[in-house]
Amino acid sequence: MTTTSFRAKAPQEVKSLSELHALPIVVPNERYGFALDTFQVFESQITNGSFLGDILLKFNIDYPSIEQLVRNAKGTFDVRRFQAGKPYTVLTKDSTQRADYFIYEPNAYEYIVFHLQDSLQVEKVEREITTEIRTASGKIPQGGSLWKTMSDQNLSPALADKMEDALQWSLDFTRLQAGDEFKLVYEQRFIEDQEVGIGRVEAALYKTGENEFYAIYYDDGAKNEGYYDLEGHPMKGSFLKAPVRASRISSYYNLNRLHPILKYRRPHYGTDYAAPYGTEILAVGNGVILQSSYTKGNGNFVKIKHDDTYQTQYLHMQRFAKGIHPGAHVKQGQVIGYVGSTGLATGPHVCFRFWKNGKQVNHLNMTFPPANPLPDELMPEFNVLKDGYLSMLNSIDQPAVAVKKKAEQVAEAAGNPVAGQP
Repeated sequence: MTTTSFRAKAPQEVKSLSELHALPIVVPNERYGFALDTFQVFESQITNGSFLGDILLKFNIDYPSIEQLVRNAKGTFDVRRFQAGKPYTVLTKDSTQRADYFIYEPNAYEYIVFHLQDSLQVEKVEREITTEIRTASGKIPQGGSLWKTMSDQNLSPALADKMEDALQWSLDFTRLQAGDEFKLVYEQRFIEDQEVGIGRVEAALYKTGENEFYAIYYDDGAKNEGYYDLEGHPMKGSFLKAPVRASRISSYYNLNRLHPILKYRRPHYGTDYAAPYGTEILAVGNGVILQSSYTKGNGNFVKIKHDDTYQTQYLHMQRFAKGIHPGAHVKQGQVIGYVGSTGLATGPHVCFRFWKNGKQVNHLNMTFPPANPLPDELMPEFNVLKDGYLSMLNSIDQPAVAVKKKAEQVAEAAGNPVAGQP
C-alpha cells in the first residue's frame, strides 16, 4: 500500500492498523550490543594450538591488520591467553569480504570485541550483573556432609564455600554431625537472566545440638565490614578453626598414639586433616613465617609466629605457596601451601600443630575471647538489618511469597534493592 492510497482511504487505514497490531512482535536478536539479524554470524570455539591470526585469516583479515590488532589489544587483552573450549563469534556483512567483528568470551562476566574494519580497536565489555536475594536450608544426614547435602538439593558447591567463609571462626567444618541444620540468606547473580554464580552470604544460621551459630554481614561504608554475631561482635576471631577446607580429621592430638609408620607409641602433638593432594592450606591467623623448610619426618612444613604467645605449624606439604619464606608476613586465611604426603606420612594430609607459650597444645580444646563489638552509635542500624535477616531465616520454611516480601524489606533496609525492584 502506497502512502497516497493509505491516506486516501480512512476506513481501510483503520482496518490495516488493526491487522498490524494483531501481528506478532518480532524482537530483534541482540547480543554483544549488535543486532545479529543484520549480520552473517559464525560461531565456534577456540581449539588447542589455535591463534588469533589462524582464525582471522579465514575471514579475509590481512597480516598487517592482525599485527595492528595485537598491538592495539595490549593493556586490554593478552591475545596469547586464548583458552581452548572458549566460544568466539565472527560477524560479517558479506562472507566473501573482510569480516566486521571478532568477539571472544573468556568467561560469563565479560567479552572482548575486536573491531576488524578501519579502527582496528580492541575493547573489553563487562556484562551487567543483577542480583537476587535467595534462601536455602538443609539438614546433614547420617554419613553425609555439608557439600553433599547442598548438592542433593541442586545448590551450587560454591554456596558451601561461601557459608564456610561466614562461619569459619565459629565452626570446625571437619566435625559436623548428622542432624545438624543450616539456613542461609544469599545472593544469586545473573547475567541476561542466566545464573552465573553465587554472591555473598548475607546471613547464616548453623544449629548443632543445642548450639546455634549466627553470622550477619554488615558494612557501615567505612571501617566496619564483615560478619558479626547477634550482639554485634566481629565473627573474625584470632584464629580459624581449621587450616584446610573440605577436609576431615583423620587423627587427633594424642599423647599415646601408635605411629602408623614407625609402629611404636609416641605422642602426637598435632591434629591431622586429610584432604586431596593440592588442597590449599591456610594460615589460621596473622603472623610472620619463622620456617619454611624440609625435614625427614615433617616433610615440607611451615611454622608461623602469631605473637609472643602463639605459634602454629603445618606439616607434610606437597609444596609451598608463592612468597612463603622466613620473614614473610601472612594474613589470616592466606594460602601458605598445598596438601601433600612428604616426610613420614601415609597419605595426603596436613598435620596442624599449635603452640601456646612454647608448649604444644590441643587447639580443639582452646577458646579465645571475642573481639570488641560494633560502636554503640552503629548498633541501631545493625539491629534493623539483623532483625530483618532473622525474620528471613525464620521464614524459610514458610510460603515463598512471605520469604520474597521479607527479602525486599531487608534489601531496602540495607540500601541494596533485590533484582526486579526499582
